[in-house]
Amino acid sequence: MIRRHVIITGGSSSVGAAAARRFAALGDRVTIMAATTKEIEELADEIGARPVRIDVGDPASVEAAFMAAGPADVLVNSADMMKIGALVTTNVRTWEEILKVNLTGAYLCSLKVLPYMIRKEKGRIINVIGTAGLKGYKLMVAYSAALHGLVGFTRALAQEVAENGITVNAVCPGTLDTEAALAQIEVMAEKLEITPEQVRERFEARNPQGRLMAPDEVAASIVFLASPEAAGVNGQSITVCGGELNV
Repeated sequence: MIRRHVIITGGSSSVGAAAARRFAALGDRVTIMAATTKEIEELADEIGARPVRIDVGDPASVEAAFMAAGPADVLVNSADMMKIGALVTTNVRTWEEILKVNLTGAYLCSLKVLPYMIRKEKGRIINVIGTAGLKGYKLMVAYSAALHGLVGFTRALAQEVAENGITVNAVCPGTLDTEAALAQIEVMAEKLEITPEQVRERFEARNPQGRLMAPDEVAASIVFLASPEAAGVNGQSITVCGGELNV
């Protein structure tokens, strides 16, 4: 088996960390990137990965991070920022920050891995987007706009590099059962003036399976898309949401 180099941004996140563990278990060389190396040092020690600091929205930081990491066979863009709020209360700075992390970050990071992948005529780019990239949700206008843009980016780039043996896909999880997601549920509950338990019940009710999703379920789809068996899957947005969206 050829040992691949896998780079995962947002490596401290639930999905990014779960994917890192799965790739490392397969024997791949893994580089996990986050806003501070402190966030990922423990995970890096656990799985034998390399931690690299990155600010995905800053071109200079991205340049330095990918220079340190080296060429990649697989890139997983899982860096994410969500801020709950109505459009009328969303200022320009927040709007631009959400776009910078969720959309511009994927552009900058993909730009760094593509030259090597094109020369090699092989590679995988996988964007972790979330179902907010396929459906509009209340109090998530800026976030949904950024993720819809990332879905378009995924589809267009997939067409652009298909002839080079590269696939570009997205994995779109529903609401995750994680501490970060539960924190957002509390914010939404405050804005809707209901309890966090009621918000969670709403999220669970819109999933035909009646539950929130586990990060490792999402990671399993990421690893599949990076596998040789997924060579014919390109430009797709694969939902891991229990059937909430039928797309």
